[in-house]
Amino acid sequence: MAKTKQFTIAIDNQPGAVAAIARALGDAKVNILSLLGTVQGTAGSVQFIVDDARRAKKALDAARIAYQETPAEACDLPNKPGALAQCLAKLAAKGVNLSSIHATAAKGGKKAVIVYTAEVAAKTATATA
Repeated sequence: MAKTKQFTIAIDNQPGAVAAIARALGDAKVNILSLLGTVQGTAGSVQFIVDDARRAKKALDAARIAYQETPAEACDLPNKPGALAQCLAKLAAKGVNLSSIHATAAKGGKKAVIVYTAEVAAKTATATA
């Protein structure tokens, strides 16, 4: 598994909303490696990972596009039935609670890629008097 950054951008559900993000990143020579967009009603969000998070932040800042950056993991899996279930079972056994997940594989390709974010366990400290 490779550590990466996931960007999340709130969007209005209208034509061109995702295109504006893609244009800002493309103009800055930032390659989008994975993307998921969802809408509900008039609003939505786009989550993505890129090849260069530092350049992506500069491009989004320059385009005045607000974003949230979250630590994420990217994992290559064999592109076969049950591979995702096996991977997720291992994460669950470790107590990992997923906040988001998206995956993709090309039909006939040998690999699938999943990207996920997980809830960070709250650290508690006990004060002694």
